[in-house]
Amino acid sequence: MLNAESEAMSELKLKGNIKHSVVFWCFNIAGEFWSFEKTCQVAVSLGCKSIEICGPEDWPMLKKYGLTCALAANGMPGAPFMRGLNNPEFHDEVLAATKKTIDACHEYGYPAVIAFTGYKWRNPEDPNSGEISAEEGAANCVAALKKLAPYAEEKNVTICLEHLNTRDSSHPMKGHPGYQGDDIDYVADIVRRVGSPKVKLLFDIYHVQLMNGDVIRRLEENRDILGHIHTAGNPGRCELDENQEINFPPILRKLVELGYDGYVGHEFIPNRDPLAGLRQAVEVCDV
Repeated sequence: MLNAESEAMSELKLKGNIKHSVVFWCFNIAGEFWSFEKTCQVAVSLGCKSIEICGPEDWPMLKKYGLTCALAANGMPGAPFMRGLNNPEFHDEVLAATKKTIDACHEYGYPAVIAFTGYKWRNPEDPNSGEISAEEGAANCVAALKKLAPYAEEKNVTICLEHLNTRDSSHPMKGHPGYQGDDIDYVADIVRRVGSPKVKLLFDIYHVQLMNGDVIRRLEENRDILGHIHTAGNPGRCELDENQEINFPPILRKLVELGYDGYVGHEFIPNRDPLAGLRQAVEVCDV
């Protein structure tokens, strides 16, 4: 049952141009904030349509609250962004896990699953193990995604390849030093080389701001391959408030102008009351 604070959130009047989603891990770091059911309750109270980066074990709860999973976790254990598509050593594991999640998405009617290039080191946990070159890594990603694409097309599920920043080393979830896909143009090129309507770009505004900037123009350049959007304030992957530098309303208005009809997932790490921060994110981005 919603508490009084959550009930107050129902007063939000959303414009309907943006489909808001809540990224679950941010609000469950080491169990610090909300359970999955609490997150569902808050999402409903704020008018959000989705809880994302979760797996099939959580989806019956989503159904209970009339929510969807806009972007499914890919089923890889541990830190899935480390062992990715750029390293053939992990292809069998990654492809099997992704196909299994695609099957579950198809069963539930959910639209997309996340994917990663992986770390550039041949042993992702050892920076001294030698590097996979950018060219080799891209070719390996394209080859793996071309194997996955027909399956995704058959099941009507989109694979969204994420770009991550390598600049922030202050926290394991604020930046990912060693991640190969840290340039938005590099990741977009991989997606285009695959050439499938079911392989698209996960455009994370926070990561793009750190690595490339020029966010609005990059959205325009990639309008044909946008599969999913993430938000967070910079610096610090924090709330979308006056203490961070990204001007979200014009960015979201550009998405509306471009005809983007996918979801916008709020993926910030709360520094204060998570409910107030999430409400603010929804308000700021509801253009």
